[in-house]
Amino acid sequence: MEQHQLTATIRKTTGNGPARVLRRNGRIPAVLYGPDTDATLLSVNIHEFEQVLKNHNINQMVLNLVIDNGDAPPKSVMIKELQAHPVTNSLIHADFYEISMTRKIWVNVQVVVHGKSIGEERGGIVQIVRRELEVLCLPGEIPESIALDISNLDIGDAIHVDEIQLPEGVEISPETNFTVVTITSVAEEEPEVEAEAEAEEGEAAEEEEAAPESSEEE
Repeated sequence: MEQHQLTATIRKTTGNGPARVLRRNGRIPAVLYGPDTDATLLSVNIHEFEQVLKNHNINQMVLNLVIDNGDAPPKSVMIKELQAHPVTNSLIHADFYEISMTRKIWVNVQVVVHGKSIGEERGGIVQIVRRELEVLCLPGEIPESIALDISNLDIGDAIHVDEIQLPEGVEISPETNFTVVTITSVAEEEPEVEAEAEAEEGEAAEEEEAAPESSEEE
């Protein structure tokens, strides 16, 4: 996996006032921490950061963080949290988590299906039960996605997690063999909708019957 470079600067001020000054100057406050790293206050150039984030999954990105006014060598980090303004949606803060490139980490990877299933040809629909899977791997071996071929699936068939062929060095917790993708029929969906409608009608009828009784008690 490609490692993207980002430059940061150590900051010595905290609080809303200094943060606003940073943003007016085209930077946002950030913090770096990790299991073997003391929390370090940083700031990053907002334009540079947005370019790094562009067209990438932030949950899988590994950044080579260079602290330009510090003495430490570049650090391998992942984005732990991004905060955005509730109105403008512009970035206002970032948390970076230092990792070791030789130590496996848990990360969420998107599930992507391809092919047209036999079940779809017969009127069924594809239901993606898990759109992401949590995998364990080295930071440099994070897959961009987990591709599943559904072309041989008929109505009622499914792909479970223990059936997925993973890249070498990538693991999924074996504790629960859950369903990832299944093919269902439209006919199977209809009774559930009808049952919900009947339940709602029954609740409405009960409320109508209960209304006169409560009036009498008053």
